[in-house]
Amino acid sequence: MALKSLLERTRAAFEQHLLARWFPPARPPAGKDSTDALWPLAWLTGFIAGRRRRQIRRLDRTQRPAVIVVGNLVVGGSGKTPLVAQIARHLSDQGWRVGILTRGHRAALRQARLVGPDDDPARHGDEPVMLARITRLPVGCGIDRGAALALLLAAHPGLEVIVSDDGLQHPGLARTLELAVFDERGAGNGRLLPAGPLREPLAHLRDMDAVLLREPGGAATGLAALAPRAFCFSVEPVRFHPLRGDAPALSLDDFRALAAGRRIHALAGIASPQRFFRTLADCGIEARDRHCLSDHAPASPDLLPDDADLIVMTAKDAVKFMPLADERCWYLEVQARLEPAFARWLEESLNGSPTH
Repeated sequence: MALKSLLERTRAAFEQHLLARWFPPARPPAGKDSTDALWPLAWLTGFIAGRRRRQIRRLDRTQRPAVIVVGNLVVGGSGKTPLVAQIARHLSDQGWRVGILTRGHRAALRQARLVGPDDDPARHGDEPVMLARITRLPVGCGIDRGAALALLLAAHPGLEVIVSDDGLQHPGLARTLELAVFDERGAGNGRLLPAGPLREPLAHLRDMDAVLLREPGGAATGLAALAPRAFCFSVEPVRFHPLRGDAPALSLDDFRALAAGRRIHALAGIASPQRFFRTLADCGIEARDRHCLSDHAPASPDLLPDDADLIVMTAKDAVKFMPLADERCWYLEVQARLEPAFARWLEESLNGSPTH
């Protein structure tokens, strides 16, 4: 257990180190960038990405049900999963029969499978279980997206729309619409992995149907011009939920009152944990202790310290910590807000209007 904990701490520190290099607050002077030595590997990333993109261009975009891929060109959290959940819920509310497709990062199982709200996140992955819980929609999961999609459709043959959480770079997944998501950090240093955060060149945005910008501005400003169209979205805190016990969910104001004067411990096993801590601060929740976990980190009892009065975490972490939690443990529910123009364009596209 001690070795596993050490490995997780090392992984978390390495992830944060890479993000700091890839998303610097200011671009380094010419000739001073420490990622220059990685250009051969970055070239290889570009070569592989180009080959995959050519395969994707040959895929059938008219298949049914429609498949909407919501993905990243960059690594690191951008609000993609809350966005997937909200797109799926919005379309379901409009009368579409919707399913969700996801990969299940760091899950024990690798094969295609269906995931329900009560399934074990250690076996199936934290994001698939979380999406099943917050949307109550059918969820298919697997490294092979095509196999997971086939399994999902076999179990739910009436589905009309599939929303895929990532998969932009998956050449085995036919898609109707491709949506590339960025936050205010934009493309970071603009370099391909491992020299930078890009999974594929920014030039590939011309193949995407739309760019979705979270908190537009800053480094993300110029990305809108690279794709056929761009829309905005936000991810906003909604309320706090207890992990255990019969306590009701609390509004942001009520939880702030509950937390006043208490020692708060915050933990986040997401790609950008600092964003979660900033959100807590914006809600008036000052966490004295903050624990940055690696993305999709497993739950461990030593992450719930005895000296904390309240422990707050993300919804993604909550699905893993539920069996270990006590009455001190709460998670923050967040929800993506869609730009009305995007919602209209999305439905028009699904109804058969031209997407380009």
